[in-house]
Amino acid sequence: MTNEAYATQIARDWNTKVGGTGYVLRFHVRSEFLREYSVQTVGSSIHQEYWIPAADLEMFNSQIEGAIEPIARFPK
Repeated sequence: MTNEAYATQIARDWNTKVGGTGYVLRFHVRSEFLREYSVQTVGSSIHQEYWIPAADLEMFNSQIEGAIEPIARFPK
């Protein structure tokens, strides 16, 4: 996801449907890495996300800069 509103919607409305817990995390990924992937809109204008193949997950994780900050948990 590319924005907090969409991440909150996923964590709050989808991840908790059957008793799960949803988290919203904030982190930064090196822009040089993200340039290889296009942003996809999958609903309304806030529903934007990068489609990064599972095979690239290890590389994605290595491109995270700084801390991963939890900013919300659902249910509260």
